[in-house]
Amino acid sequence: MLLMLRSLVFPTTNSWEEDVFQLTPLGMALVAALIMVLIALAIWLFSRKKAAAPQDTASAQNTASSKNSTKKIAIKQLTFSAMAMALAMLLSNVKLLDLYAGGSATLCSMFFITLIGYFYGTGAGLLTGLAYGLLQFVIDPVFYTLPQLLIDYPLAFGALGLSGLFRKKKWGLQTGYVVGIVGRLFFSWLSGFLFFASYAPEGMHPALYSFLYNGAYIGAEGVITLIIISLPPVRKGLDAVKRMAAE
Repeated sequence: MLLMLRSLVFPTTNSWEEDVFQLTPLGMALVAALIMVLIALAIWLFSRKKAAAPQDTASAQNTASSKNSTKKIAIKQLTFSAMAMALAMLLSNVKLLDLYAGGSATLCSMFFITLIGYFYGTGAGLLTGLAYGLLQFVIDPVFYTLPQLLIDYPLAFGALGLSGLFRKKKWGLQTGYVVGIVGRLFFSWLSGFLFFASYAPEGMHPALYSFLYNGAYIGAEGVITLIIISLPPVRKGLDAVKRMAAE
């Protein structure tokens, strides 16, 4: 077991001279494979849901047509999900506010992951968010402990998929986005409180420090994004894209 772990990670130090772990090439390959599995599960989940209704009511005559429709849905979902993840990754490098310990407000990058939940539902959104979190980790595959890795990456970004809870509600785009980023804020706060309490200024409780620190950049990006997506032309355009993506 120890030999297997050594083939996946190795100890090193970061720029602050802290002891950390980093993935080996084999570890990165395994995470990349997990990302693909999560995306495949997200596609299967939504495709099965869409196919269920016609299969329950359609006659045997329509079975072939239903199968072809399911394949088209899967291909469409893969295309839109890949585009959303690519845009999120690209915009995550456009930093409007860059804090000293790594947190940053980006140009609407979180929105494109919440969009997957808004298009395809909570299950697909959560799985895609998990995959995106692992993708973010692979870009800089350094971590302190396994619990810290899980909270900061797959859980924090996976929470963005909670947007799917409101996909059929009035103002579901905005409400889903807010719920998604609040979910991310919770896990980022939890990580800061549990693993980075030493960064808190003297006399300030680590829980408060973590909330203020993470809330600053997540909140700033959230306000900017909400303003943009609430503009009538943007809202109408996104609703049209949703119909095209999910039907």
